[in-house]
Amino acid sequence: MAKKSWIEREKKKRETIKKYAAIRAELKAKKDYAGLAKLPRNASPTRATNRCQMSGRRRGYLRKFGCSRLTFRHAALNGMIPGVTKASW
Repeated sequence: MAKKSWIEREKKKRETIKKYAAIRAELKAKKDYAGLAKLPRNASPTRATNRCQMSGRRRGYLRKFGCSRLTFRHAALNGMIPGVTKASW
């Protein structure tokens, strides 16, 4: 499980991105790159990372399911994800 501080930091980044989204779009339309540079770094959407909803892990994230590979495997084997079964051939 990820530290609480990392999860909270990521939430704060997402709030900053939402706050400055309209301003960033306006500056980009004007091609005012000097104005963009004056905004906070965390206002850029590329700085946000995907995190597992259950564990907070950021590596091995499966976008389709919104969780890490470890959490996905655990949930799939316990039958908590509908339509997912263990492969056998």
